[in-house]
Amino acid sequence: MDNIRITNTPYDDVFRTLLNDCSSLIIPVINEIFGEHYSGQEKIVFSPNEHFLNQQGGNEEERITDTCFRIEGKEPKKYHLECQSNTDNSMLVRFFEYDTQIALDGGQLNGNILTVTLPHSAVLFLRSHASTPDTLKIRMITPGGTVEYDIQVMKSQQYTPEEIFEKNLLLLIPFYIFSHETRFDEYEKNKMKLRALQEEYGQIKDKLEKLSNQGAISEYTRCTIIDMSNKVLEHIAVKYNSVKEGVKAVMGGKILEYEAKAIKKEGIKEGIKEGIEEGIEEGIKGTVAILKNLGIPAQTILVKIQEQYKLSPEASKKYL
Repeated sequence: MDNIRITNTPYDDVFRTLLNDCSSLIIPVINEIFGEHYSGQEKIVFSPNEHFLNQQGGNEEERITDTCFRIEGKEPKKYHLECQSNTDNSMLVRFFEYDTQIALDGGQLNGNILTVTLPHSAVLFLRSHASTPDTLKIRMITPGGTVEYDIQVMKSQQYTPEEIFEKNLLLLIPFYIFSHETRFDEYEKNKMKLRALQEEYGQIKDKLEKLSNQGAISEYTRCTIIDMSNKVLEHIAVKYNSVKEGVKAVMGGKILEYEAKAIKKEGIKEGIKEGIEEGIEEGIKGTVAILKNLGIPAQTILVKIQEQYKLSPEASKKYL
């Protein structure tokens, strides 16, 4: 079987890391894009993002979606989100391929009827222009009639820091630097303009710390947002050393290790130690309690205790 993996960009990786490691950041984005009113307490269930598309000759081609998940609200809904730094002509084709494969993966066959449900889909554009559309559309002409659906568009450059915090769209913070990309030359040559950029990022960092101190977000989430902001900066400002180092100095560029990962590792270590000392049953409970207190997502906790204590997915759920 020949598998072809589509290479991810650094921005795709940051986007996926934020969604998987800090899943609480998804809900406000979904509310903003689709006009939903989720409270933020809903359960989020992730689906595999590797999908195999059948090709002629019997081969399968592997495609990687940025993220696909179900939100367990009053009415469970499945969502498919993609992150794009630039538009490209093949994007709509990929969306159609992903959406139909996601629908097939969850399809239900009842007698001679196959029912498939397409996800609610959206794209986050990191760069946008006057010509960037507000929605994209896929139209299918079938023997039974024409069917079409919209792919919603979110443009990160349209949001100011004030709007990001007002609407709790913290997932956009690592990508906020795209709003300044066209002025990198100015910042590189003009120290006063660079200082203004640093002050803006200083305010962003202060607001994140305030949210963490208030318990609105976990320390793990705060560290992840900062670390992902630095990762985006490394790539977008690779030719602008003053911009890169100036912003990183404000956001925490001197951190040598991913703080959030260190926090998670320390919590896991403590839980495992407690498990050895107090017995498996109590140890699992101790691990879960410590990781919960650190603000680590439930899905990540499940994976960790399954790995460490050799539990089945069903057995691990009773500890949450």
